[in-house]
Amino acid sequence: MREMKVLFCCMANICRSPMAEGVFRRMVEDAGLADRVLIDSAGTHAEVVDSPPDARAQKVMAERGIDISGLRSRRITRTDFEQFDHILVMDNQNLDSLRFVCPRTQSRKLKLLLDFAPEMKIQDIPDPFRGDESRFERVLELVEAAGRGLLKHVRRSLSS
Repeated sequence: MREMKVLFCCMANICRSPMAEGVFRRMVEDAGLADRVLIDSAGTHAEVVDSPPDARAQKVMAERGIDISGLRSRRITRTDFEQFDHILVMDNQNLDSLRFVCPRTQSRKLKLLLDFAPEMKIQDIPDPFRGDESRFERVLELVEAAGRGLLKHVRRSLSS
C-alpha cells in the first residue's frame, strides 16, 4: 500500500506549522487515510526546541475541536529532506532558508503551502506571533483552504 509523508514548516514551529499539522491531520483522519499519510511539522529556526504551540494557536484550534497541545517544536533536520515526500512552507522567507540547506536532490519537495490554495491569491501565510488572536484565526482560515487542496493532491497521488 502506497504511503505519503508531509512536513509543514514555519520559523519557530510554535504557530503556523503546528496549526497546519493539526488541521491536515484532522482532514486526513476524516478522509480515512490516517494509516497512509504521515504528518509532522518543524521549524527553520526553532531556537527553543520541545516547546508547545503558542497558547493562542492552541485556543483557536481547540475552538475547532482540534487539540495541538501535545505537539512540540523541533528544528528541521537533514534527514527530513530525505524522509518526507512534501515539505510545505508557510512563507517565502522560510522557503529561501530551506532552499539554502536542502540537498539539491531533494529540492523538488519544497513548496509553499498556499500553492495548494490558489483561490486565496496570496503566497505567504503571515506570522501571527506578534499579533492578537484574530491573526491566528486568519492563519487557520488559510491553512484550512490549503489543506483542502493538499488533501485532493494526496488522494490523487495515493490512488495512482
